[in-house]
Parts: sequence; structure tokens; C-alpha cells
Amino acid sequence: MRYYLLVVDDEKNTREGLRQALERDDRVVFTAADGREALDQVQERVFDVVITDLRMPRMDGLQLLEAIQERGMDTAVILLSGYGTIETAVEAMRRGALDFITKPVNLGELELRLSKVLGQKQLALEHESLKEQIKERFGLDNMVGRSQKMIQVFETIRQIAPSKSTVLITGETGTGKELVAYAIHAGSPRKNKLFQPVNCAALPESLLESELFGHERGAFTGAVKQKKGYFEVADGGTVFLDEIGEISLAVQVKLLRILEQRQFERVGGTNTLSIDVRVVAATNADLEALVRQGQFREDLYYRLKVVTLDLPPLRERREDIPLLAETFLKQFAEENRKGPMRFEPETLERLKEYPWPGNVRELRHLIEQMVLLSHSSTLTPKDLPGKYQVEPSKEYIEIPQGTSLRSAERKIILQTLRQQGGNRTRTAEILGIGRRTLIRKLQEYGVGDEE
Repeated sequence: MRYYLLVVDDEKNTREGLRQALERDDRVVFTAADGREALDQVQERVFDVVITDLRMPRMDGLQLLEAIQERGMDTAVILLSGYGTIETAVEAMRRGALDFITKPVNLGELELRLSKVLGQKQLALEHESLKEQIKERFGLDNMVGRSQKMIQVFETIRQIAPSKSTVLITGETGTGKELVAYAIHAGSPRKNKLFQPVNCAALPESLLESELFGHERGAFTGAVKQKKGYFEVADGGTVFLDEIGEISLAVQVKLLRILEQRQFERVGGTNTLSIDVRVVAATNADLEALVRQGQFREDLYYRLKVVTLDLPPLRERREDIPLLAETFLKQFAEENRKGPMRFEPETLERLKEYPWPGNVRELRHLIEQMVLLSHSSTLTPKDLPGKYQVEPSKEYIEIPQGTSLRSAERKIILQTLRQQGGNRTRTAEILGIGRRTLIRKLQEYGVGDEE
């Protein structure tokens, strides 16, 4: 694979020196003398990384960064400046710069950061390839995400789908459990048979038993004829039991027999029926706690969790929020014949700051609402309903004059970590660095490994 880099600097010696230093067999390095010239090149060719000076005539580095983002280009931007201040660095990162390096440039440091960026690009490409394979095989265009956690979810789906094993999907409401269940079904040998979803929480106990296992005529008042249940109808296919923690102990007994013996009787019946179904269950409850409380059978719990797949909440994969939002925006704009629509960068920042208790489902509904109510092709922060008007964190961190860059960096990292209650993953996301990088820096500062 070849990577394309663009070095932008109004000083010829600097840009030529960087070009020579960064060129490799797998890298092609172009140069530009200012932001305008760089933007012309960016519009003609896809660059993996743009390394640009901050202060330049005609168009400076921040303006170039904004122009690249407005055009929706998947290009990482590293800013260089001989006038580096903490405020400038924070502002650059807030606007979307991948990194900020002070001049004179330490080539070793630049090479390390560039190698990391290109490594992430390679990982993203591999993930896109995996996602395309899943989409091609499963037809799941709505499964969107580039975060490491979602890559792991996609990979697990690929591994477990062909098997016959029972699967337990855990995760908060709105994380996409039914979508994942269908992906498992669609990737299995049962894909041409029925996928039957059942919301166990939506049905009362008496009705749930009849819906799952069917009933004989006269089994209860109103049972005027025989009825097949979901398990019988889905013979050869997959039954998805959502909110499995809500079923009664009586229904749990019959479900356990399905899993162990593949047999059951209809409600009010005596004939034993045999079936071949795969069970995929899901819950947002703590089943282990329900087992301890005597509300869920321990033997059923262990039969269900042959394979467990945990879906992360949206707040733990905030880097996926812009991608999800853009996907939903395109979908609903097309459905409602609104024409091409876009977000202002600040709107996406507000979306990334919101905690999303309803997860992907809540985000999807919000974008649909914004598309329907908007009178413009550009969605601004003013288009967000009141509760989503979350200002990006601007808590002041005082850096005394004369503080070295290393000391300032240490103070920013440690104070951000304190503000996030010691949550290193969230701290790394806010600072725009990798979690491993954060841990390495904390070790340099003498901070222990404990969370």
C-alpha cells in the first residue's frame, strides 16, 4: 500500500527538508507553498496526511484544516508552528487537527507520530474491508463504526455466525442488539429460513408462553383454534429473544428444554414436538444478579451464554458519532427528498459531547427529527433541541507564563484525567490521543497503572 502525504510550508527549505526526510518506498510526498496551493492539490488528489505550517500567507493552517473538513475528506491534518502556545494547540485539536508539533521540528518525533497515523489508516482500511465483507454477506448497511470496539464486534459476528451455538447479546437499550442478532442469522446456514424476533418484555406472561410455544384449541378462554408458536413457525431458522431477563420462571423451564432437548409441548397439549432452531437472546439486564436473586434460572443462564457478545454504549465509542450522524443524515435526507445536507463542524462537536442514554437509536431519531424540521441544507447547533445543546467543555486550565511545553502537557493531561474521574478512555478521547499514548505519558509522570 502507498500513502500520499502533503507538506505545506511557506519556507522552501523547511518543506523540501521535510519532503526528503519523510519519503519512503511506500510514501509519496507532495509539497505546497501555502494553504491555497495545498487546497488545490487536495481537491485533485486524495491525501492520507497533510502536514501544514500554522502561519502562512493567503490561507493559514487552521483555515486549510477547516476547508478539508468542510469537504468531508478523510485526511488527517498535523499542524506545525514556531509560535506554539498551549491555547493554540488546544484550539487546533478542538477543531479537528490530529496533532500539533512545535518548530523546529524534531524529525524523530514527527516520524513516530506519522507512523502511528498511517498505522491507524491501515487498520481503518482493514476494518472497512471487513465491514464490506459483512455487508456483502449479511446486507447490513446500518452497522456503522470505525472504533476498535466495533471492529471487535464485527469480527466476533464473522466468527460465530456459521456455528449452531446459542448466543447471548448484552448491552444497553438502543445499542443495536436486534441488528446484530440478524447479522448472526444472515451469516449462518439458516439464512434462507425465518428470523423470528420476539420482544419478551412487550408481552404479558400468559400471552408470551402461548406466542412462543403455541396452544391447542380450548387450552384457555379464547383459544378457539390451534395455533403454532414462534419456535414451531421458525423451525430451521433463528428465534431472537429480546429482553430475555423479563420472562417468568415457568417460561424459563420450557425454554431450557428447547435449548437442551429441542422439544416442547404447546400450551394445553400433550404431544411432544421436536424442532431445530437457533436461539439468540439479548438483554440489558444483569442476568448474574437476577440469578443471585432467584429471578433467573442458573442452568438456563449458562445454556444461553455459550457465546456472549457485549455491545458498547455510544458514549464509549464517541469517535463513531460523526460517522453515524452523517450516515443517518444522508439516509433521511434522501428519504424525505431534501437534497444533499451537511453538518456544521460545531454541530458534530455538540453531538459528541452528549451522553446518549438512548444510544444509537436515540441518535437516529434525533437526526430524523432535525432533517424533517430543518429549512436549510446545513444543520447548525441551533437546529438541536434544547437538551442536546451541550457546550463543548471549555473548563479553564491555568498555565503560568514561562512553563515548558512538557510541564504544560503534564498539567493538561492530569487535570483532564481528574475532570473525567480517572476514566482514561474518556480522557484520551477528549485529548485526541490514543489510550496507550495516554498510559505511556502517565507512566512518564509517575502515575500508576490503576484505573
